[in-house]
Amino acid sequence: MSKLIKRTELSNLIKDGDTLLVGGFGLSGTPFTLIDELAKLDKKKLTVISNNLGEKDKGLGILLHTGCLKKAVGSYFTSNRDAVNEWSKGNLEIELVPQGTLAERIRCGGAGIAGFYTKTAAGTKLAEGKEERVFDGETYILEKAIKGDVSLIKALKADTKGNLVYDHTGRNFNPVMATAGKIVIAEVQEIVEAGELSPYEITTPHVYVDYLVMSNYVKVGGRYVDAGKQN
Repeated sequence: MSKLIKRTELSNLIKDGDTLLVGGFGLSGTPFTLIDELAKLDKKKLTVISNNLGEKDKGLGILLHTGCLKKAVGSYFTSNRDAVNEWSKGNLEIELVPQGTLAERIRCGGAGIAGFYTKTAAGTKLAEGKEERVFDGETYILEKAIKGDVSLIKALKADTKGNLVYDHTGRNFNPVMATAGKIVIAEVQEIVEAGELSPYEITTPHVYVDYLVMSNYVKVGGRYVDAGKQN
């Protein structure tokens, strides 16, 4: 059975109250087409786990004006002033997680590991309420694994089975998020026949990927832009 679906089918895969893992670092490796479609849906009380919330009216930034977000979990929200404004007005819960800790929590979620101890954030407000232990004379805090209901990720290329290849720095949070979602939807630029991808270039094996959606964006000058809005 083909894994390729239309982006409009996203409505059937995401429910109110879901936790979404969304790939990207800044705008690099961001599933713009999937986010654009999500912004059209009347979903409520979603939690988004991502490194950041895009930029003003770009990437995840467009969701801040739809009323669909309840909470954002990530590392770097100050790249989008709208995110800070929504938090200050009480419209958005924010949970700050150090970047390396965020990546490792997601990796643990995909690997079936309940959590891990780290020195990062020990002794700060981010450690408040978390279990502490001392190893070799140093304080560590317990960080629990992160898993999601749906992972929305971005890859450069897929084959018909769903094996994924990423575009340079697009290989950021996307691979670990592909392992930690109950449903994994990958936005891709190109789909080739099974066997055309070299095993050496495949980063995410097809067993992790449930659905593929063709991207509506094209790369221009190193950035992805909406194909329908090009001058």
